[in-house]
Amino acid sequence: MAFFWPCVLLFWLVAVGFAAADMKLDCGPGYMTLVWTDSRSQADPSLFRLGSCFPTSFTPRDVVFNVELDDCNFRRLVSGNELNYTNDLLYTSSPDSYVLPFTLPVVCSYQRPKNWYPMRSDPVFSTYGVEELVFHINLMNDDFSGPAESTTFPLGSMIPIMASVEQVTHQPLLVLLEECVATTTPDLQIAADMYTIITNKGCLVDSESSRSKFEERQNVSELRLLLQAFRFGLSQEVYIHCTMAAWDPNSLDNTKKACHYVKDHGWELLDNPVYSSLCDCCDSTCKARKARSPGAGNGLVQKAVIGPLTIIDLAS
Repeated sequence: MAFFWPCVLLFWLVAVGFAAADMKLDCGPGYMTLVWTDSRSQADPSLFRLGSCFPTSFTPRDVVFNVELDDCNFRRLVSGNELNYTNDLLYTSSPDSYVLPFTLPVVCSYQRPKNWYPMRSDPVFSTYGVEELVFHINLMNDDFSGPAESTTFPLGSMIPIMASVEQVTHQPLLVLLEECVATTTPDLQIAADMYTIITNKGCLVDSESSRSKFEERQNVSELRLLLQAFRFGLSQEVYIHCTMAAWDPNSLDNTKKACHYVKDHGWELLDNPVYSSLCDCCDSTCKARKARSPGAGNGLVQKAVIGPLTIIDLAS
């Protein structure tokens, strides 16, 4: 990833018990340098983290991170004409330390080119005992052969979305969408209203009242969703926030599944309709019926966001 657009250099002056502390950011084309300086604190510099990344170097006075924006679990968000990469500077502290743990926001902002559309989220993370996985979620064209050429959709039309996971040395994993909601803000935590699309660990509840559905899989590591454009956030910028999961395709259960509602038939399991009883809980609460094997359900989940996209009413 490389960006050569004008960027905004952000300086955060910090006061969380560090009166003499200073945090400086240099946001470059595809990378970021963060320098934390504090000559008086008793903080252990080795206990700083930038997202999932350890310091590149440190001294008793300075902590330095030189990182790519593809690393460290940076989150990519679009707001108006700005492309923002966000993360957190963490201090974990130690049990016998006088310095309390803290978290500070880190943001690199870039001007968004007019012909650029944020069609995918590329969070990269490591899991316990599993090789690195890369999750993607994309707005696609009508036949899923490539990225969408536009992020504007008429009301009632179909919005093709594809979720996928890349894996190198791990056994084939099934990609699932556990939860998806639409908001009019890139930050889910401050959203005043939201529209539920998928909930209850894989139930496409929007399909009960629309033509939304999961498409037949072409690959276990891909999940294709046709989402009918809805009235929520009409003519506004809409963001779709999803929780993605990678899972053993032979171990589906009530909490690891992809279910959609088929008119005059009921809930149907995408990957094997014979076992559609796994979807019965979509009308109540889906809970695991059996205990997980050690480590089987830890870490194979990642949050992602698509947007902004716009839904317009051509009849108005």
